[in-house]
Amino acid sequence: MTDKKEKCGIVAARSSSGLDVVPGVLKALEALQHRGQESWGLAVEGRPVFRRMGLVTDWPLYSDELAGFSGQSAIGHLRYSTKGRSVLDNAQPIQIGSDFSIAHNGTIVNADSLSAEAGDEFDAPCDSDTKAAGYRLLHHLRLTGSMFGAFEKLSTELVGAYCFVILTSNGDVYAARDPRGYRPLSLGWIEESKTLVAASESCALESIGAAFVRDIEPGEMVMFDKEGIKAHRFSAKVEPAHCSFEFTYFAHPSSRINGVSVYEARKNVGRALARRFRTDADVVVPVPDSARPAALGYALESGIPMDEGLMKDRYRRKGSIRSFIEPDQGGRDEIVKRIIPVRDVIKGKRVVVIDDSLVRGTSSKAIVDSLKKAGAKSVKMAVTFPAIRHPCYMGIDFPTKDELLAHRVAEGETDPGKTADKVAKEIGVDEFYYNDIEGLSEAIGIPKDSLCFACVNGDYSKLGALPQARPEERVKA
Repeated sequence: MTDKKEKCGIVAARSSSGLDVVPGVLKALEALQHRGQESWGLAVEGRPVFRRMGLVTDWPLYSDELAGFSGQSAIGHLRYSTKGRSVLDNAQPIQIGSDFSIAHNGTIVNADSLSAEAGDEFDAPCDSDTKAAGYRLLHHLRLTGSMFGAFEKLSTELVGAYCFVILTSNGDVYAARDPRGYRPLSLGWIEESKTLVAASESCALESIGAAFVRDIEPGEMVMFDKEGIKAHRFSAKVEPAHCSFEFTYFAHPSSRINGVSVYEARKNVGRALARRFRTDADVVVPVPDSARPAALGYALESGIPMDEGLMKDRYRRKGSIRSFIEPDQGGRDEIVKRIIPVRDVIKGKRVVVIDDSLVRGTSSKAIVDSLKKAGAKSVKMAVTFPAIRHPCYMGIDFPTKDELLAHRVAEGETDPGKTADKVAKEIGVDEFYYNDIEGLSEAIGIPKDSLCFACVNGDYSKLGALPQARPEERVKA
């Protein structure tokens, strides 16, 4: 079975002044650590791909091995999987023949069929969607002689969500984003070193002093070479389906994606929650860390003061790690246990807990229990994301219905209020409230038809085949 799910962070850079871009790529990957915690890797022209398990922030431990890695072109990757083993063989970038290395963020739904074709042709085990796409790209590259042309051919075979970065054997760099724009991809420029950068989020650009230029458009591939940047539209324009979960949880709050400030969107979502979920309480408490902006918005709108009633123990090994993207439940539980209630904030208070989402429910239940043990008079909870009832096939870790709390406790229930009541009973809160699609899209500032809510409503229609770009639909850099 192919490892179909690769939800990650990617970076690519090329300097036309000859500057070594490797330190910047590593620093940009550090800024994207929230997108992947299992493994990381680096590809530089003329060197074997460097890959390691664990956090990219551990790269100084390998400084002796990395000493020979330098160059004016490089790509990097952080891995967050939802299926497949957490082993070094699944780390990226991946070398494809002697032609190029490739890294990927997203999910290719039809990876098994691609793997069968690619494996038969190249006699190579295509045990990940990235490797399968890479070998199919090599097939088209040998036929067309052009990376732009080859990717245009490949795009007609891909079903799913994807962003790719590619480093060729001659040092050219490519970055591509799927026609629906499920996952974000930003373009940046460092004037001093004449360096072009592509990264999953703008926060990575900020970390290395790159100016944000624009989002790479859905259906666009850009090329960095010695002459600068070239851009090519490989797909006709279609209705986008930006991931709504990026705005509430996955992306870094300092990033701007698809023209929207993630921080302001989360604060606006909190305000929207306060207007929809009116209750009496003494204190608003955010679940650290992604829910803080929403809790602030809720407090500002409701007039209920916000306080830090829950703290992550950042002095332990996993203190800064995100529980949601840990690959197994044991790892998630270990992290949640390190969220400590502040008794002086909680004791005797009517608490409203604000969280970004509720997926499996195990973390929420543990947090509610800790608040009650800390002496909370009552505990209510509101989450910024609607009820998640369906698996995600576009790059987030909702692989099966059975692990989704809203599906388990309220299967077939169409009344949102009754669903919330059943969830409240399951996690032990006095009241529970979900946001809805309309409230979330309004707060983000993107029409709901341009966002993906498949995990909420089960509508996967936008995953279908997409038309090829017409010759006149070329993107200007």
